[in-house]
Amino acid sequence: MAATTHTKFNANTEGLDVAKEFASGIHGKTVLVTGVNRGGIGFSTSQALASQSPAHLIIAGRSPSKIQECIEALQAEFPDVDYRGLHVDLSTQQSVRDAAAEVMAWTDVPMIDIVINSAGVMGIQERTLTSDGIEMHFATNHLGHWLLTCLIMPKLIKAAEYNPKGATRVVSVSSASPTVSAMRWSDINFDRKNSDIPKEEQPDQEWLQAWGYRDLGNQSYIPLDGYDRSKVANVLSGIGANKRLFNKYGILSLAVHPGIIGTELGRNFPPETLEAVKVMNEQGIFTRKTLGAGASTSMVAALDPNLAEGVGNDKMNWGSYLEDCQISNQARPLAVSSEEAEKLWELSEKLVGQTFSW
Repeated sequence: MAATTHTKFNANTEGLDVAKEFASGIHGKTVLVTGVNRGGIGFSTSQALASQSPAHLIIAGRSPSKIQECIEALQAEFPDVDYRGLHVDLSTQQSVRDAAAEVMAWTDVPMIDIVINSAGVMGIQERTLTSDGIEMHFATNHLGHWLLTCLIMPKLIKAAEYNPKGATRVVSVSSASPTVSAMRWSDINFDRKNSDIPKEEQPDQEWLQAWGYRDLGNQSYIPLDGYDRSKVANVLSGIGANKRLFNKYGILSLAVHPGIIGTELGRNFPPETLEAVKVMNEQGIFTRKTLGAGASTSMVAALDPNLAEGVGNDKMNWGSYLEDCQISNQARPLAVSSEEAEKLWELSEKLVGQTFSW
């Protein structure tokens, strides 16, 4: 059964401290991080990685100017790393395909050792479908990352030839959502009222009411619910990937809850939702982390060699979801289910019009 190396790591551990502890897993490696901007955990994750001299650090994001700003800041602090900017809009499948093609064309970057999918959108107030006809949270947080990772998988497979089993990794930054939510299979685009979908798919009323939402049954789309479903998919996609890639190539995929951090992620929420969050904070339901601490669980998931032990030997996929630098057992059964993971993989292939077999 999987376990972490250091029980001393916790909610207050900084990403830089984890990087120092597992420096050999970074030095000389190639790492790709999505969603990197100066005010987010993608940047603090990149800082931690850069501190231990990776060969290449690929900085991916939607805004070329923000990518360049981050690269310049990282270069000033850690000048001996080769930084690569990668422009990608994860909500658009064509943009993802273009970005993946660019990565695959880099002949001087023949392999990728670690991918940390940190980008995300949250709390989009009006239900929004992408140009591909998919709800924005699901398209961006899950499907864009899944497609990008699948398309560049040959470079991870190449890295796995040289790494110990389980050292080549894909980390998806999820949230607390797997503890309160599950997939909405019958209605992924939120066309139907919540009261009209199967009971097992209906949103958690207590959770959403704590965030200030009311009259849940008569609504179809609730911003936080859209986010929650996509973040459950982050966990399930890792489980599906492990089935296909771990035993065959030694590529390990995990998901993490980074904690509550004051970033731009919640910028779409209205004042009443932000006030509800403030109240929950005052009640001690959660505490805010620093940006550095927000990176630490991703770093443990990407680097701790012990997490590769016992993968796939437990029907509830123990070890697939981490929180506060440790394995969490708080996810709902449907959020860590192998059967749910297979349904998601099949749906994802259908939505992008492509099947993947390596």
